[in-house]
Amino acid sequence: MPTTSETSVVLPLGAQAPDFALLDTVSGKTMKLADLRSNKATVILFICNHCPYVKHVDQALVALAHDYMPKGVSFIAISSNDPVQYPEDAPDKMRAEAQRVGYPFPYLFDETQEVARRYGAVCTPDTFIFDGEMKLAYRGQLDDTRPNSGRPATAADARAALDAILSGQPVNPVQKPSVGCSIKWKA
Repeated sequence: MPTTSETSVVLPLGAQAPDFALLDTVSGKTMKLADLRSNKATVILFICNHCPYVKHVDQALVALAHDYMPKGVSFIAISSNDPVQYPEDAPDKMRAEAQRVGYPFPYLFDETQEVARRYGAVCTPDTFIFDGEMKLAYRGQLDDTRPNSGRPATAADARAALDAILSGQPVNPVQKPSVGCSIKWKA
């Protein structure tokens, strides 16, 4: 797998969310999708600690969660990077990063990388938004800003998708793929 930026559009729209049970690095508990999901909308974010693309959007993720969690939307962050190759993405560092940034959602560790493979995630950040029936309604970029773009991240694309889901409208099928650092796969 390349280590430069790449795009992701693998899990098809309408697909059922693949189930998982992963370690939450903040609480130390194993958490299941069934326990974390919402009957309104669920946002699953593949992120990591070291990626400049994630660092660019981390405060936008916090704002997005603070704006939509009161509306019944669930947020789940997952890191699937190999911590042997990237020690800053190890579970103890994930916990510290979640606390530093103020993530108000679980930050799960995908040790086997199986969850990332089942979702088709290949970069960080990679955004998957499911409707109340856990069918994929949006997959792609949070917004069109990038590191060093001179523009702050707003999560505009994710907000538009969530607004559509919450108002019972169809999500725009024109969705731009995520762009970021490749997931660091185990050798």
